Amino acid sequence: MVASFNPPPPAAGTRRDQRPAVLLLHGLCANPLELMPLARTLRAAGYVVEAPALPGYGVPAEQQDRIPVTRFEDWLALAVQHFDDLAARHERVVVGGLSMGSVLALAVALRRPAAAQLLVSTSLHFDGWNVSPWRRLLPIAFVPPLRQWLTFREREPYGIKNERLRAWVAQAMVSNHVSAAGADTLPATSLYQAWRMIRFVRAGLPHLDAPTLILHASEDDVSGPRSVHELQRRLGTRPEDIEVHWFHHSYHMLTLDNERSAVANAARDFLLNRVPVAGANQDLSLGLTPDALQNRAQNPGQNMAPTLTQEEHLHEQHA
Repeated sequence: MVASFNPPPPAAGTRRDQRPAVLLLHGLCANPLELMPLARTLRAAGYVVEAPALPGYGVPAEQQDRIPVTRFEDWLALAVQHFDDLAARHERVVVGGLSMGSVLALAVALRRPAAAQLLVSTSLHFDGWNVSPWRRLLPIAFVPPLRQWLTFREREPYGIKNERLRAWVAQAMVSNHVSAAGADTLPATSLYQAWRMIRFVRAGLPHLDAPTLILHASEDDVSGPRSVHELQRRLGTRPEDIEVHWFHHSYHMLTLDNERSAVANAARDFLLNRVPVAGANQDLSLGLTPDALQNRAQNPGQNMAPTLTQEEHLHEQHA
């Protein structure tokens, strides 16, 4: 059951911001850069978005020396503190994340009442097509003292189908050991703590009932469809309050890859429907392009269907 929570009262003489806040959490051994396209779209729609760096869980893009890996309970405590800070200023707080950040977002939702859940490339299982078949032996690496010194090097395609972006990520990993797609290596200690967090979240899925958006690549190289199917089957959310979108021209890093705009727009439209911004421009939820908006302003009586970009036609939605 989600823990009871009463946000601290606002400062004397002030009121909570009526705009919903969105807490976005980056992936394991990664940084907030991977969430920026999504964050920009949500801010443009009127949401207050926070995408914090979490030391001990992530790897800062500007820092080559890693902070020691901490326990997943510490990751969760940091994320919950960010949630609480937002809840002190805003009436509603949405949680979301990418990859292991989605799992961490679900862990936050087990501790705090989220207005909605945005789950991008959720990694409840490491069973994508690029994961080594030796993954079944991974628990051996978790045995101390092995997990203190073992590391696993990331390899192409780095969760990215776009070849130009993949080449840029590869170059950044060579020169800086970290890129917008994350670090070049994953310590066994990080994977062990992630495994513990996955077990915690999977046990709690039936207790989570907030409206949920699930965005996943059909060719995800890290986490296959099994993670999505488990969410659909075991979340406590009513089936009509779960939306699933499949993307067919991207890999695991959906927020950076070929369909990043469609991914961000799907998240925006879901929130505008489920956790609307008071007074928000609802044209955003229709997917109208700027030219279409100008045309409608000049022809107010004309009934126009939304004009979608080619990218937005390439994925499929399942309620």
